[in-house]
Order: sequence, then C-alpha cells, then structure tokens
Amino acid sequence: MGKGKLAKFAEMAALPNVVEIPFPLDGTDVPLRGRWAEDFFRNDRPVVLELGCGRGEYTVGLARRFPDKNFIGVDIKGARMWSGATEAHRDGLANAGFLRTRIEFIDRLFAPGEVSELWLTFSDPQMKKATKRLTGTGFLERYRRFLRDGAAVHVKTDSNFLYTYTRLMCEANALPVDCALTDIYTEECDPALREIQTYYEQMWLSRGIPIKYLRFRLPHEGALREPEAEIPLDSYRSYNRYKRSGKDTGV
Repeated sequence: MGKGKLAKFAEMAALPNVVEIPFPLDGTDVPLRGRWAEDFFRNDRPVVLELGCGRGEYTVGLARRFPDKNFIGVDIKGARMWSGATEAHRDGLANAGFLRTRIEFIDRLFAPGEVSELWLTFSDPQMKKATKRLTGTGFLERYRRFLRDGAAVHVKTDSNFLYTYTRLMCEANALPVDCALTDIYTEECDPALREIQTYYEQMWLSRGIPIKYLRFRLPHEGALREPEAEIPLDSYRSYNRYKRSGKDTGV
C-alpha cells in the first residue's frame, strides 16, 4: 500500500464525519444503529444513503442542495472516500457523513425504517452475477430491513444493462416507478440530476454515453423474484466492466 493511501486512511480515521465499521460483523455492537440522526448528525432530519459513493461527490452535492436531510455516503474504498469526506468537513457540511464498510453488511447497521431514501450512483452493473447487483433481489431484501415502507430508490447509471435490468425487476415485482429516463441531458428532469456530477459521470459523458435515471418505490410486502429476460450486455469496457465470455446477453 502506498504512502498516499496510508496517509488518507489516517486522516479519515480522525475526521468527525467518518465512521469506520469493521467486518465481518458477527456479534459486533453497532451503537449508532437506530440513532444515526440523533447521535451522529445530532438532529431529527431524514437519513438518506448513497451506496457505493466512490469519491463522495454525490453525497456532498446532495447535502449542499438539500440541507433539510442527512446524507451518508457508503463505500469500502477509503482512499477514494477521503475526497468527499475532507471537502464536507472543510466546508462545514454538518448534514454529510461517510461510512466505510462493506455494502453486504448494510442492513446490520441501520434499524428498521431508519432510512428514508436510497441512492445508487454508477454502480457496477455486475452483468454476470445477479447476486451482486445492487438492484437484485438479494440487495432489495436487505434494503427492506432498514428503509421506510415504500421509500424511493434512485438509480443513476451509464449502464444500459443495469438500467434495463432494474426496469424489468420493477415490472416483475410490481414496484412503482416514479421516473424513468434514458438520457437525463435530453429529457426533462429534476435539474439536480444534471447539476451534481461524479468523476465517473464526467468520464462517461466525455465518451458520449447517455446517463440514465430510474426512481422506484420499494414496498415491504410481497416476495421478490428475478426477471426472466435476457438483456444485451454493455459493449464498452472500463473499470473492470467487461465481458468475460463470448455471450452477448445476460440475465
């Protein structure tokens, strides 16, 4: 590990707006569970999560735009998260926090109904592994354990595969869809979707790849099932998003 990463990890550990929770969590006490608003943010405002926050640009951008809500960016990559965490601390954004942990454990860290909304920004589409997709049945079941009933899930992505898969997931499970856009820069939408850009979004835009957005609701009731459809794989390669076989479609 390089000295730069070690220094960032040390700085992260000292920041008051960062929580690092070790893994695995077998029997580990999580004092903030059920008390994130009261004890971490010291207010009673709604808590919103961004899973896979990367450098934290979206968490910071949302916190600036919506001061009446608390935002927590979640990722395991501490060296990347350092950028957003230091910016939020430097600028006194009291409603922006960061949680370094594995997303697989996210349902153990928040109490039932504690989170009001969820953002998934430029998640790896996991075209070959449905169990790892952040909009797959396994993760949706995890989200149900801490999201409010019928809470909004926002998906912003460059991946046509993930966008199509998530739409089919909503159809297969009758999940209400509030908004579905195949290109936020040519279709009418909330200006915030365009004004807050991550490093990855800028990269995709520079390559002419449309940015998609989907907002759906996740009720607590009803068994979830995977959609039965073959979906064309994304054709471009970047950041380990590449086809590892000769297949042209995935399920």
